[in-house]
Amino acid sequence: MTPAVFEPATPLAPPAGRTTNDLIRQQNLASVLALLHSRGALSRAQLGAMTGLNRSTVTGLIMELTELGLVREAPSGERTGKVGRPTLDLEPEDHVAALSVRAEPHAVTVALVGLGGVVHARLRHDTASAPSPRRFVQIVASSVEAMRADIDRHYRVVGAGLAVPGLVNANGSVLVSPTLGWRRDPVSARLSDELGMPVTAGNDASIGALAESRFGVGVGVGNLLYLGGAMHSIGGGLIIDGTLLRGTSGYAGELGHTVVDPRGRACVCGRRGCLEAEVSLDILEPLLGRRKLDEDELDVELGVARNPRVMTEVTRQVEMLSLALTNFVNAFAPETVVLSGYLGALLSVSRERLADAVRVHPLGAEGRTIRLERAHLRSRLMLIGPAELAFADLLSNPAGFRG
Repeated sequence: MTPAVFEPATPLAPPAGRTTNDLIRQQNLASVLALLHSRGALSRAQLGAMTGLNRSTVTGLIMELTELGLVREAPSGERTGKVGRPTLDLEPEDHVAALSVRAEPHAVTVALVGLGGVVHARLRHDTASAPSPRRFVQIVASSVEAMRADIDRHYRVVGAGLAVPGLVNANGSVLVSPTLGWRRDPVSARLSDELGMPVTAGNDASIGALAESRFGVGVGVGNLLYLGGAMHSIGGGLIIDGTLLRGTSGYAGELGHTVVDPRGRACVCGRRGCLEAEVSLDILEPLLGRRKLDEDELDVELGVARNPRVMTEVTRQVEMLSLALTNFVNAFAPETVVLSGYLGALLSVSRERLADAVRVHPLGAEGRTIRLERAHLRSRLMLIGPAELAFADLLSNPAGFRG
């Protein structure tokens, strides 16, 4: 099934100067390019079957995308049986690229990502504390400058995408990011001015949901609930009927601030007992005796943990997470629940208990099965994800690309 998140919305009437045929052609180009972007190399026959378009139409679309420099042919390794030559598949041109930027309390990461989710380069700059927006922009600009010679020689960059742990509005301004200490800052405009290219910013968890729906465990899933656990926060993203839920001003998905214990720990939002205050790696790391564990290291530590205090705390956090998952599943009725980061590590050691939390039977849900999965992209999630924001215009209107 083709993920509906790629389907361009159909306007009620064509804009001035454009015909219905123009719009249909734009949508068909977008559908073909989006499939190649998310699925990788495909044959013309596969593209026809997946889009419902006839062979001649697919051939014409591929020709146009190739002329635009967005698609290329590659040997599939299969023989035609007639002349012994390999057949040719189509794949996205990964030298068409975007900058992927992630802001964290103790690091700034910049990556160069090509169409198809190919990570060409990555630079991480560790910081002693959360950088100010101004300092953040300086670090990103310096990282991009370090890549400049390679970019200018080999790539066509369409723009940059920025992932921020906090509330980001539709204009790319950060309303509040408690873990970064940012408030009401037009960070995407600052970065755009500095880099000289369009910059699109979004909430990191919503970006994670989008990336998993296109390249990970959520491919083909119309309704997906994503929860990501970072070092100091938990964020949520929702794909509803194939579309990323944005809410008023783009602020939907703040599931980490769902209260699971009204008398619990103080949260940075000012309330008590929020999910991200109760289920936190910050609480567990001192008990493990190690700091700044990455996801793979955490898997190992939790897998061999025998310290009673560690096991008691893991059990408590899993119970809090289970309560939240039960409520989320009842509220949003997803087909698939995806846990990433720290929450993915908890899933690896407590799958049975967390699976019970999503085996709920609300009214009208007889026979419904909900998949509970760990994010497949793992360390690549926040490298690939922000680039999707930068690719959005290209994927919706390939014919407008003249980079």
